[in-house]
Amino acid sequence: MRRLSSCPSRTADSLLESPTLSLQHALPPMSRLNERQQEAVHYIDGPLLVLAGAGSGKTSVITRKIAYLIRDCGIRAQHIVAVTFTNKAAREMKERVMSLVKSSEAKGLTVSTFHNLGLNIIRKEHATLGYKPGFTIFDEQDIKALLRELMQKEYAGDDGVDEVQSQIGSWKNDLITPAQALEKARNPSEQTAAIIYEHYNRMLRAYNAVDFDDLIGLPVQLFSQHPEILAKWQARIRYMLVDEYQDTNSSQYLLVKQLVSERARFTVVGDDDQSIYAWRGARPENLVQLKEDFPSLKVIMLEQNYRSTSRILRAANVLIANNPHVFEKQLWSELGKGDELRAIRCRNEDAEAERVALEILTQHLKTSVPYGQFAILYRGNHQARLMEMKLQQHQVPYHLSGGTSFFSRQEVKDIMAYLRLLANPDDDNAFLRIINVPRREIGPATLEKLANYANGRNVSLYNAASELGVNECLEQRFVERLQRFTSGLDKVRQQCAEGDAVASLRSLMMDLDYESWLRQNSSSDKVAEARMGNVWFLLDSLKWIFENDEEGDMDLAKAVAKLLLRDMLERQNEEDTDDQRVQMMTLHASKGLEFPHVFIIGMEEEILPHRSSIEADSIEEERRLTYVGITRARKTLAFTFSAKRKQYGEIIDCLPSRFLDELPPEDLIWEGLEEAPVEVKQATGKAALAGIRALLKQ
Repeated sequence: MRRLSSCPSRTADSLLESPTLSLQHALPPMSRLNERQQEAVHYIDGPLLVLAGAGSGKTSVITRKIAYLIRDCGIRAQHIVAVTFTNKAAREMKERVMSLVKSSEAKGLTVSTFHNLGLNIIRKEHATLGYKPGFTIFDEQDIKALLRELMQKEYAGDDGVDEVQSQIGSWKNDLITPAQALEKARNPSEQTAAIIYEHYNRMLRAYNAVDFDDLIGLPVQLFSQHPEILAKWQARIRYMLVDEYQDTNSSQYLLVKQLVSERARFTVVGDDDQSIYAWRGARPENLVQLKEDFPSLKVIMLEQNYRSTSRILRAANVLIANNPHVFEKQLWSELGKGDELRAIRCRNEDAEAERVALEILTQHLKTSVPYGQFAILYRGNHQARLMEMKLQQHQVPYHLSGGTSFFSRQEVKDIMAYLRLLANPDDDNAFLRIINVPRREIGPATLEKLANYANGRNVSLYNAASELGVNECLEQRFVERLQRFTSGLDKVRQQCAEGDAVASLRSLMMDLDYESWLRQNSSSDKVAEARMGNVWFLLDSLKWIFENDEEGDMDLAKAVAKLLLRDMLERQNEEDTDDQRVQMMTLHASKGLEFPHVFIIGMEEEILPHRSSIEADSIEEERRLTYVGITRARKTLAFTFSAKRKQYGEIIDCLPSRFLDELPPEDLIWEGLEEAPVEVKQATGKAALAGIRALLKQ
């Protein structure tokens, strides 16, 4: 019999929602879940926090619980919302739910990122928020370009634009308005940022645009100011599940709190030991805040690990025990003791990369272990360059995560914006991206006036620039510049429709003198030349689409749509792993992944932990980052460090990371000490580390 005792809220109304609950629709056997996991799935009587250690099967708990809510508790899928932080995680979660319930039962289920949920709310409530339909979402480069324009106008320079962008993002995440930011500013740089923040928000409004942080902040603001709209959304969401809860920031926490309301029917899953995103606003203390805001909160610990050997887990437990904890947990495994961990000392960074590359090659040749079972993790992307070179020298295939996608390159996005605007003159985002690329001396004040005029007329920016009425709100010189821009694109659009579209686009690039623009905005002529090569490659790709048209009705709009689809597919493919290649990535990027054999390179003071964390006395997050790296490993784990390293043209002595000193000595083998002095050779474990440190300090 199916278990219904944990669904006391199953009223007559909910039974009417799901009149048939036959045994053939029962969940797959719950015996595959351990006792704690089953408890987490079945508990729906109140708010629940599942503290899920690394590799403890949290995704299984979330997906099984969604299926349980739909089938056993009579909650329709359209009233269930599950949120996480990446599209990949959301996609995988939904696929797993679909394997547990029939597609008809899952109709209307929301499994998305926080930002997609916010976007959905804004789209449905755009009128109340004061936005037109089809509002634009600014990406990182759009934001930077706008801030740069504003800073050049207000302060005759754009020095510090990255810092201003980061500060504004922090304020938005903490729901601080421009006025509040100005009031709280502690120094001239914060005052400057607050003033730019005010102008920036005003410009976004004028452009009918939002940025990434607004996708959370605007719904929170909406619900705070319009309780009737909040009540409507609360009625729609009968149960909410949140994954990776330790990564929520202030605005995300408040959004969840608003939506679950007094009903408090929610499950949040997280791990305070894996909170590694404080630098982008994550607040692991939100886990503690839950208990204060929801006193009836139940806490269930998932401590059984299904990924790693006992030695790897003991190392992780002992390391992270050095951090203060509100919730204490100990990972354990039934997968056996496993191999000892290794700490490998290398002469320098070149020898370190050589050692790792050769070990992987040797293991692959000796035991036929696929290259895809190896991962090389590091603190910063700069550490990958030498490692790549060594892998290439030894013909070891690898995949570098976090590299810049072709369609993410600035020059490609510029030309894609031209193509989008040629295909669709109503694309305001594309218009704003390229109106000053190359520079046409059309500043933010002019664009704000144009946007206000376009909003009043309910037309696109492109069409507004061509209307006679625009002369009433803009100076003649700006009208002429705008209309020179639109008439030029109108001519190219006509040429594309009547003749060789790609040839017309090549002529456009020459007329724009885009190559000179790249030279002005690149670090060297060689870099500019490579970037222009990307532009020609993009146009060649467009030409290939025209030449391989099987339907015979290809036009510019359809060809550009195919390129945009290729862009989205490339982004999706970037997230996929490859079993045939060694995986290289930062420790941050490795979160959520697992590999049989892991190398963590650069285990040195000022690398891991990072210098900035040492200076700021914020070692705890660096320790959590190391914990994440350790718990990626399933079978073997090796740490490497260099005795000397080149830095800014000088050879410096390196201190081994303090985190090596915090690992259990009985599980750690030290290698590569042959070149060290006799005192170090004779020592093992912690004594070896202490000896190396003492020598280097001398």
